[in-house]
Amino acid sequence: MTTMTEERPTTEPLKEPGRARALFSTADFRLLRAALASHARVTDDREELARINALHHRLGTYVSGE
Repeated sequence: MTTMTEERPTTEPLKEPGRARALFSTADFRLLRAALASHARVTDDREELARINALHHRLGTYVSGE
């Protein structure tokens, strides 16, 4: 397998990586929590419910004011 790479002149300085951007907004976290809560109400599987509750709790730590 051959990989093509672009040769960079040695005099060109390496650029710093750009600033990381948030993937989800605060509103997204609220929506995800609401969806998880709705799913938890209709789930009978105790193991899945435990995973849902843990994720619901973790998502809540990112939403201010809750």
